[in-house]
Amino acid sequence: MEQLDVDTLVIGWGKGGKTLAGQLARSGRQVALVERSPQMYGGGCINVACVPTKALIHQAGGRRNGDEPVEWFTASVAARDGLIGKLRAKNHEMLATVSTVTLIDGDARFVVAGDDGQDGTAPGHLVEVTGGDETLRISAEHVVVNTGTFPARPALDGLAVLEPADGVYDSTTIQHADPFPRRLAILGSGYVGLELAGMFADFGSEVTVVGRSEALLSAEDDDVASAVREALEAQGVTFRLGTSATSVSSSGGVVNLGVSDAAGEASIEADALLVATGRTPATAALGLEAAGIATDERGYIVVDEFLRTSVEGVYAVGDVNGGDQFTYISLDDSRILADQQMGQGARSRADRVAIPSTTFLTPPLARVGLNEKLARAAGRDVLVASKKVAEIAAMPRPKIMEQTRGVIKFVVDPETDLVLGATLNCIDAQELINLVALAMRAGVTASELRDGIWTHPSSTEALNEVLAGLAPLA
Repeated sequence: MEQLDVDTLVIGWGKGGKTLAGQLARSGRQVALVERSPQMYGGGCINVACVPTKALIHQAGGRRNGDEPVEWFTASVAARDGLIGKLRAKNHEMLATVSTVTLIDGDARFVVAGDDGQDGTAPGHLVEVTGGDETLRISAEHVVVNTGTFPARPALDGLAVLEPADGVYDSTTIQHADPFPRRLAILGSGYVGLELAGMFADFGSEVTVVGRSEALLSAEDDDVASAVREALEAQGVTFRLGTSATSVSSSGGVVNLGVSDAAGEASIEADALLVATGRTPATAALGLEAAGIATDERGYIVVDEFLRTSVEGVYAVGDVNGGDQFTYISLDDSRILADQQMGQGARSRADRVAIPSTTFLTPPLARVGLNEKLARAAGRDVLVASKKVAEIAAMPRPKIMEQTRGVIKFVVDPETDLVLGATLNCIDAQELINLVALAMRAGVTASELRDGIWTHPSSTEALNEVLAGLAPLA
């Protein structure tokens, strides 16, 4: 059995891992990067998550009423695949051209040293990679686990045996749904389910979203959740909230989802079912127990503020460590480890302030910091500024773009005039939220944002009018 000795081994091509691998290798260190699937070169974001889904959402939004759904979806998927193929190849090239990086295809798992002549290798620093009939052992001073997550499946009667061929999909496989679902049921009313609900509604599907909670997006303020629901219903999405799924079956090209609500038992018939009920860490096959690497009750790898696991010299970055599941958080994880190996070692997760997020609905829903609901729960004394997008006279861009739905809200500290948080459900929210987050980090006051000089016509102009209406919580 061959063995490779390197300074740093990265398991998984995700954003944090690939970025760190490139940085360390260009500094002259010997780095190995292992990926189980060539279809995942570059990581989940560019291959199955952020980029391909947003490409499809963009394509769906361009369909006109007269455009045939199947043809439009097929062409959109082809465009998606062309884009992702180019990004995947470029990501591979960015590391393949670095002489101090060894790229390896295969399944990685931690093994125990000592039973096969590998004495002297500390636990957690010896990994076996299997690809086809070949096996390679890699020892490394530093090991970085970067394997991400995959869609979870609930324990639902009949679900375990059903696959895309039966019309049952997850958030990855639904991107290549075949045949195109004229009727789509979505199990799960969270952010991912809603993104895909809006997308398929725009493609021309009759979409029904089934959620256990009586409230849509319970973490959001009620008026924001109402605005989101109103926009999705205008796209043609139907909601069955306060409803639990009891079973699923598939026969003759028809999927039946058994449900139960206050009215009793019922069945939802559809051409396809999308299961969007959360994600699970990709750790089961890694042999973490052999290395003594601790996980939590959900299977996520436990790390400290410096991303160190329970084993010295072993780290976990990206979604697999149980933090916020955003590619930009994984990128920041790489900065923390780069600082430890090439800098002062002071940077940590505790440095993160005002982390924004966006759900790509129509219009997008973006958040940073506190919303009104969180402020109330915390007993904070705050001011709130809120206005429906359609009523913001100083913001003509939504009218120009014919996207006037949504609401914009700010939560402000009355003593310091600092922005504590914002929720933006409006066109360009995915960009505007970054400005607000930067203002929060830099200590820019709500008054300064209110009195800012912004280009016209732009979405940023909303700050002038919305923040002029600050009012105390009721």
